[in-house]
Amino acid sequence: MAGIDTGTQTSGKRDINRDLPLLPFIDFLLCLVAFLLVTAVWTQSARLEADARVPGDQTRPGGEREMELHVKVRPNTFKLEWRQADTVLNMTDVPRKAVLVDGQPTYPDLARVVSAEYASRGVHRSPTDPKPDLAVLHADNATSYGELVAVMDAMYATKKGGGTTATPTRRAFNVAFAVD
Repeated sequence: MAGIDTGTQTSGKRDINRDLPLLPFIDFLLCLVAFLLVTAVWTQSARLEADARVPGDQTRPGGEREMELHVKVRPNTFKLEWRQADTVLNMTDVPRKAVLVDGQPTYPDLARVVSAEYASRGVHRSPTDPKPDLAVLHADNATSYGELVAVMDAMYATKKGGGTTATPTRRAFNVAFAVD
């Protein structure tokens, strides 16, 4: 135990020398530090990667803009459009059929069609190319958060690379939201 000694007291009624329990206080501080370190790791893993600069880049220094996949969420379908600047190069309609997994919607048909579209028209398909293609998601305000996450998961399901150290598995798309 630690104590504070103020010297001897001759005129007062009470002794002012006190013992302070510092060991429990130090134990509490060490537990608090350990808790904060653990929660700091959790906050890093719970982040959603977003980049606000991706769709606003109207001109590229090298000349033309690259092709982009635009996914429009409609009431009954998904419209997939490959665009280069304002020119629509290809359009595909995918039925909007949600499959519930653990109470959450998923879109396996959309994931399959996006993967096939990327395999045939993607710009950065090489397994050694670290840059992903851009996918722009168009949705109205009535689309629920769970449905947006399910659409993004379907787009992130498309991968490139071999999963080795020379060519690690990477996402094929960066997803950005459109302002309609």
